[in-house]
Amino acid sequence: MSVEGQTFTDLDVEGFLGAVHKLITEEAFVKGTNRGNPVFEFKQPEDLKTLIDFEIKANPSTHAAILDELTKIIKYSVKTGHPYFFNLLFSGLDPYSQAGSWVTDAVNSNMHTYETSPVFILMENYMFKKLTSIVGFDDGGGLFCPGGSASNQLALHIARFNRFPEIKKVGLYGLPRLRCYISEDGHYSLKKAGNYLGIGEENVVTILTDNSGRVLPGDLQQKVVADIEQGYIPMFVMATCGSTVLGSFDSLPELQDICRRYNMWLHCDACYGGGVLLSKQHRHLLYGIEGCDSVSWNFHKMSGLPHQCAALLVKNKAILLEANCSKAEYLFQADKFYDTNYDIGDKSIQCGRKVDVLKLWTLWKAIGDLGMENRINKAFEKARYMVDLLKKSPGFRPVLPEFQCVSVSFWYIPERYRGQEETPEWWLAIHKVAPEIKRRMVEAGTLMISYQPMSSKGFVNFFRIVLHNPACTQGDMKYIIEEIDRLGKDL
Repeated sequence: MSVEGQTFTDLDVEGFLGAVHKLITEEAFVKGTNRGNPVFEFKQPEDLKTLIDFEIKANPSTHAAILDELTKIIKYSVKTGHPYFFNLLFSGLDPYSQAGSWVTDAVNSNMHTYETSPVFILMENYMFKKLTSIVGFDDGGGLFCPGGSASNQLALHIARFNRFPEIKKVGLYGLPRLRCYISEDGHYSLKKAGNYLGIGEENVVTILTDNSGRVLPGDLQQKVVADIEQGYIPMFVMATCGSTVLGSFDSLPELQDICRRYNMWLHCDACYGGGVLLSKQHRHLLYGIEGCDSVSWNFHKMSGLPHQCAALLVKNKAILLEANCSKAEYLFQADKFYDTNYDIGDKSIQCGRKVDVLKLWTLWKAIGDLGMENRINKAFEKARYMVDLLKKSPGFRPVLPEFQCVSVSFWYIPERYRGQEETPEWWLAIHKVAPEIKRRMVEAGTLMISYQPMSSKGFVNFFRIVLHNPACTQGDMKYIIEEIDRLGKDL
């Protein structure tokens, strides 16, 4: 294989790409979603280093050698589209959004100027008009960000600019001490934002939650008043709608009342739970969302798109440009031959920005509003079924009586611990159960389910499964019960 000069019309390149397409289809899509195959073949890091040739040498590799390595890469990667992958807030494989991803990479555009990405800028403008309408923002706008954490962090950035626009010119000098507030069960991205935006982690204040993981507005009120008395300026509240572990939804109207009273920006982290907006049956969980100032919504979670498709929506569409523009003259010339309002790059903190809209548009175009809604409704049906199944299965105990979202958390209690007094020592033993079962299931490749403790609730390690993979069936949920019991009954 030559080092350079080959084109897509060369027969060997055409053959190579055809072989890669066949490999992806057969190994990642077909075999990778087959229940008869493992979720993945786990290897310890030092062992995996010997199985894949990571070294890049001076001379080029052959197409055959690259195909061999790509085959091994798929073999030893986690098949997140597998029906038995329940490990994270994303799962499943969708053919239409995959097609959109392929076209995106083939065209290789950049979302900054119309002359570079004419189709995708029009498509993104259309999609944000549709999304902001769904949320209830009359004159809203938005951006696709590199993940939900980036969406939440950008929301804090523009909220601070909205309150103190002078920061864009003079920086942090002279600003008062600021305070931000988040549920104790909220996402850690806000603490990271406090770090790198110069607010400080200690000024990201956690608010207590109830037994179901929903923030207590009274605790927020008390902490805001106490901070004002100490000379702080309360500025930003991040509501959590679809918390990472329990899937809980904060009460937005109560938080809005407090935010209006103290002139605070209310951001809704609906990265996980935003999908309920597409369902007439479940939209009530986000009642009052139109009263927020900004919303983050990840379509690679409940809607099942490939990574990543993370939207930040804002009520005032002008603020993104006001907070972020720098008017780079080599990109955003005012005397172009077309309407430069379509040069949208200056409203982002990025210059280069990948096209994330096409995979969402392709899926939505293919299945329509009704198909998108049906995905959400089916996920909630699966979650209800799973809770009922857990309650009827010996040794399984849901962490909560009911769950607001499509993730379900539970303890598995091995036979020898059933019927015993539940002392601190007993709970310490149960704490060790989930990690050991996780080790066994990963080494066997039969399941992937996450576990975690929850110190805010005093919960020892428990399992959490996420049930929005469209391929998941009632039979798969029965398999979860049977497999965990098989792996853990002797503990």
